[in-house]
Amino acid sequence: MKRSFRAGLAVAAIAAFAGLTNLSGVQAAAPSADQAPSPIGAARANAAKLGLGGSDDLKPRDVVVDADGSSHVRFDRTYQGLPVVGGDFVVHQTKAGSVRSTSGGAGALSLSTKPTVSASTALAAAKQKSGKQQLVVFVTNAGQSRLAYKVTSSGRKADGQPTGTETYVDAQNGKVLDSWSTVQDDLGSGSGLYVGTVGLDTTKGATSYSMVDPVRGGNATYNAGVLFTDADNVWGTGSNSNAQSAGVDAHYGIAKTWDYYKSVHGRNGIANDGVGAKSYVHDGAYVNASWSDACFCMKYGDGDPSQGIGPLVELDIAGHEMSHGITSRTAGLRYSGESGGLNESTSDIFGTAVEWYAANASDSPDYVLGEEIYADYNPATNYIRRLDKPSLDGASADSWSRNVGRLNVHYSSGVGNHFFYLLSEGSGAKTINGVAYNSPTANGVTVTGIGISKAEKIWYRALTTYLTSRSDYKAARAATLSAATDLYGANSVEAQTVAKAWTGVNVVG
Repeated sequence: MKRSFRAGLAVAAIAAFAGLTNLSGVQAAAPSADQAPSPIGAARANAAKLGLGGSDDLKPRDVVVDADGSSHVRFDRTYQGLPVVGGDFVVHQTKAGSVRSTSGGAGALSLSTKPTVSASTALAAAKQKSGKQQLVVFVTNAGQSRLAYKVTSSGRKADGQPTGTETYVDAQNGKVLDSWSTVQDDLGSGSGLYVGTVGLDTTKGATSYSMVDPVRGGNATYNAGVLFTDADNVWGTGSNSNAQSAGVDAHYGIAKTWDYYKSVHGRNGIANDGVGAKSYVHDGAYVNASWSDACFCMKYGDGDPSQGIGPLVELDIAGHEMSHGITSRTAGLRYSGESGGLNESTSDIFGTAVEWYAANASDSPDYVLGEEIYADYNPATNYIRRLDKPSLDGASADSWSRNVGRLNVHYSSGVGNHFFYLLSEGSGAKTINGVAYNSPTANGVTVTGIGISKAEKIWYRALTTYLTSRSDYKAARAATLSAATDLYGANSVEAQTVAKAWTGVNVVG
């Protein structure tokens, strides 16, 4: 699956960004013979009693065990051998195995698994000449279960930008049920375009060094399709005329993102398995960046010099793209409707958090994304997204309404972004690291922030423990309240502020 960084481009500014947990007080548990079978076994039995699937239909994706022994078991589901897309759920239970609550799920299923529409007809309905087709059970955002063909395709646009779609076609009547984009994107030293001169972990070969990080699972950075190598392990010049310069930013960005998740959340790489990812810079002359599950990689376009936009290898963009990979391996938020907005918002939030974690003097931490790629640097006017007042880009939503789910996911993400800013910094006017903010609320409620270090832990806990593929903003409110309660207590200032911040973006219980 791919996720893009931004959705559209204007002359003055780009309009939008086209697992197992281990956090403070929470112990992560991998499925092992001595620990995980007990919570998994209890969760299987509990799920069957609740009508969420038979024991043979459930595949555990991850297990989170809290310090008090409570567990959270995330399942994927099948039905008569077919994957149930949108049927994933989490069972939350006590140490003794009693159910506390559940998140997600599709309930009892009863439908024929024999299609009356051919795979070729489904391909035509998806408006594709070629692509992979798979028979699945698809759960719509409204909770209806239908036998469907999953049609996936990938390719490049005319400007070279990666593209792809995932379309679900009803296998009984040939109608399209849903469709969305799948484009989501030895110590040496280097001089990058945006990060300044930084240290880089690289690998020494017989005659040269390569941009492969031996410390972080083999993260590797490529010049288009060719691995970067260098004779003296001093990379780039800080100028775009040197191809290595963009590589420095990307290699630094993936390292800092890895370190952020490891240090702050105890996560060992994107898939939490210690395996690194690939970064491809100079991927084409387009203004975008993307993450792809298929290649476990990020691709960065070179921007548009005619509009004063450089390669999209800025630090918060790297954090944004890698976070799409983490979302796909935890909550798996569907890339359409409100869940798609939450998907994009999660990447905006953690891209911002990575920048704050890195504290790079050449890219001061802020709540503005993508401002460094502009030759005319000005976070007040030139940026991809702002979290304090998302609507400043001319398209994003500041607060929830019944129409939010109909927006492009890069714009509906504004609700989650604004919530996170309010939770971190609060409402009203303030200046942080030289950037002026003035964050309003939907109904004039005053919010006093709890700081980004607490806010990021709440969002990560919600993502990895409570959210599921079809979660909407109301579910995100419940998830973050549960997360804040787990981390800080039900009556804590943190939990109360979570509730108030959601009220500030018009998401109420």
